Amino acid sequence: MMGMAGFVVALMMIVFIISPCVYGKGSSNHQEIDVQRLLKRFNKPALKSIKSEDGDIIDCVLITNQPAFDHPLLKNHTIQLRPSFIPKVDSMYTKKKAKAMNQVWNKNGECPRNTVPVRRTKKEDILRASAESFGKRTHRSIPPEYISPSIGHEYAIMDLRNGKFFGTEFVMNIWNPNVQAFGEFSLAQTWLVSGEGPNLNSIEAGWQVSQQIYGDTNTRLFVFWTSNGYQGKLCYNLACPDHGFVQTSNVFTVGGSLNPVSQYDGDQTEISMLIWKDGENWWLKIGEENVGYWPGNLFTSLGNGATTVQWGGEIVNLKTDGKHTTTDMGSGHFADEGYKTASYFRNIRVVDETNTLREPQGPTPFAPNGDCYSIKVGDGGTSWGSHFFFGGPGQNERCP
Repeated sequence: MMGMAGFVVALMMIVFIISPCVYGKGSSNHQEIDVQRLLKRFNKPALKSIKSEDGDIIDCVLITNQPAFDHPLLKNHTIQLRPSFIPKVDSMYTKKKAKAMNQVWNKNGECPRNTVPVRRTKKEDILRASAESFGKRTHRSIPPEYISPSIGHEYAIMDLRNGKFFGTEFVMNIWNPNVQAFGEFSLAQTWLVSGEGPNLNSIEAGWQVSQQIYGDTNTRLFVFWTSNGYQGKLCYNLACPDHGFVQTSNVFTVGGSLNPVSQYDGDQTEISMLIWKDGENWWLKIGEENVGYWPGNLFTSLGNGATTVQWGGEIVNLKTDGKHTTTDMGSGHFADEGYKTASYFRNIRVVDETNTLREPQGPTPFAPNGDCYSIKVGDGGTSWGSHFFFGGPGQNERCP
């Protein structure tokens, strides 16, 4: 059902390269050499580097030298510096705009023109990725029917199917959910999906908390894609040297921390996203900034548009000590608690075949484990347009 990559780890390909050293088949010196070689491969030469207060180092890399162009399908790629159009808006209503937002690293500097900010891969990132066994990394594709939460992934989402969609726009609030176990995560995102089985394609973007992927508990912007039903090497953002997402913005970095976040019964921090198909490429816009795009030649079935669009939350439940996880989805509060308490998506629209943004018709709520994580569709006729609330605390009296 879902287009999420499930539980995949950034830098996953590293395990193939250095695991013999990690598991005692080589000396520590050999391991150090391998790590340094990987760091040199992953981290491109920077014109400028910025130390962020969250511990990240942001390298300002020439736009023509970014990691995407290590992908074999992009060796001779011509960069599309800006989209050729922005989808026009159905005039049925005017949405309430989200305030402009920044990432944590923006406080300490900015990248020059013609460069893109790339989060530097550190030695501990490589060692953390290589130290986990493959048995703890599960990849899940989209089956034809709804997924049982027993496989470890749980959802509260809105699901729109059986159409032809060329993008989506929405506003969602940002939280910093508690994640109980190292191998779990919590996220809020959109999925644009087409195909099935090994031909399943998915474009995904949102925010997430994952100590295993990022080495901390910060809330971070992420992008993801698959063109083969989540098989083989998978990673978020620009963490793999051949990830394929082409960044054009010198303001946002995928994988960067988002702060401030929303406060319970207080200020709500929001992020506005637009994803749309422009020619062959699929662009991502955050607020008023064109962040970058997924090149069309990465995909096998999205060329004709998506057939499913989804919005909402996902967590991983490892059932530590045999109990349901206490990992929060969204704010950690149930959907019926509403504004300033629960997570939400608002002003949801889809891009139709005329490149017009319209409200989705007939999306279906899906929250199979509602005692742990719930969803509530909002009333129409307001400046929030099509919207819903979602989330929950995980383990509680009704969710043991």
